[in-house]
Amino acid sequence: MVKALMFQGTGSDVGKSLMVAGLARAYANRGLVVRPFKPQNMSNNAAVTIDGGEIGRAQHLQALAARTPATIHMNPVLLKPQTDTGAQVIVRGRVYTTATAREYQHLKASLMSEVLDSYKTNTRGADLILIEGAGSPAEINLPGPDIANMGFAAAAQVPVVLVADIDRGGVIASLVGTHAVIEDDAKNRIKGYIINKFRGDVSLFDDGLREITHRTGWPCLGVVPYFPDAVHLPAEDAMALETIIPAKQGAIKIAVPKLSRIANFDDLDPLKSEPDVDVIMVAPGQVIPVDADVILIPGSKATIADLVFLRQQGWDVDIASHVRRGGRVLGICGGYQMLGIAIGDPGGIEGETRETEGLGLLDIQTVLKPEKNLGEYNAVHIQSGEPLRGYEIHLGHSQGPDCDNPFLSIDGKPDGARSADGRVEGCYLHGLMRADGFRQVWLKQLRENRTNSGINYDRQVDNTLERLAGHLENHLDLDVLLEIEGR
Repeated sequence: MVKALMFQGTGSDVGKSLMVAGLARAYANRGLVVRPFKPQNMSNNAAVTIDGGEIGRAQHLQALAARTPATIHMNPVLLKPQTDTGAQVIVRGRVYTTATAREYQHLKASLMSEVLDSYKTNTRGADLILIEGAGSPAEINLPGPDIANMGFAAAAQVPVVLVADIDRGGVIASLVGTHAVIEDDAKNRIKGYIINKFRGDVSLFDDGLREITHRTGWPCLGVVPYFPDAVHLPAEDAMALETIIPAKQGAIKIAVPKLSRIANFDDLDPLKSEPDVDVIMVAPGQVIPVDADVILIPGSKATIADLVFLRQQGWDVDIASHVRRGGRVLGICGGYQMLGIAIGDPGGIEGETRETEGLGLLDIQTVLKPEKNLGEYNAVHIQSGEPLRGYEIHLGHSQGPDCDNPFLSIDGKPDGARSADGRVEGCYLHGLMRADGFRQVWLKQLRENRTNSGINYDRQVDNTLERLAGHLENHLDLDVLLEIEGR
């Protein structure tokens, strides 16, 4: 029998993703074959799998932690928000449909069989499945059957551990409140709770633990202190972009407009890891700093809508002024498309707007098409010859005179574009900054006297996962967790 344990939260961003990642590494270090699973995820931060589909970035990280290849079966349903009320629905790595929030509540019932089939596939050859819920099981206002939390747990007959975040406050109310509103079957399926992100003297919360257990009947399975090194791991949720990082003295400044539908923002993580680089997230309504060395326009789930959003903030004026001053600009995926002359959407994939004017900084034009380009690729940076590897997740094709001056070569074919003076460039390849050699060369273009930092980004991520595993082993009883039985 394959052992399975599901981690649900009292809310979003309570630390479920990192809890599963850290435990995956800890149990893998014990010699177990571990696989992560999340029935339903909502995120525009996606990753490409070994079987050619897309899943949430968190499940990709959890697979890395478990030392197993990421597959579409680790996150069979992925929702990628395109508007405030609608999302693209990805089922087993491929676009299934688009739906409003209300439409999806009725659609999800039909997806349970897909979810359970992927779960079964994921268990083959595994010793342990670590499952992550989404949001909270207390969201009883949502109509239709649940496939993300208790509905899945009941269908798959797996036990649940509830994770609560004390750092945001109200942790007693969140746990007791969850107990108050969920059904008796769900209460019985929860085998205990974990207090996460604790700061200070744990003994001061002893009375709180006793009160929670008295009111719920659930035992405390551990209190996990705050793990500050989490900043070195790819984040799933755009909420992580709100974190204010102290400025570094004399650092290279990379300004990133925070688009309303920003996607695949883990492209920024390797840059943030550099000791002499400041990645400045420019919030809506703020001006792009005039002393920025480069403006990086990131990916977007809704390119045309985000181009309109960019103009509403006045960022198009800031970018044009930056270029006139001799500044550099890099666009990745949707950001690359925005740099062109125009973006066409003849099929209305993103909405009613059939064509919109681009920023006009690259002489290219983009046409959006229904077929999504998905894949991992080997590439070479044309100017330096540095090898790199990344992935593409995008709709559309770009062409024009500046494509004759490509930014990359992918599997021997030119890709991306550069302006005649080389100061504006873009490509579709996500993850390019993970390549240490390329990243150092690219940063040296911004500051010629810069010394190579020697940062190995992939090793830094792996070392952080090891520290996270040790952190959880120190504060949770891994043997007790393995002994938890379902109903």
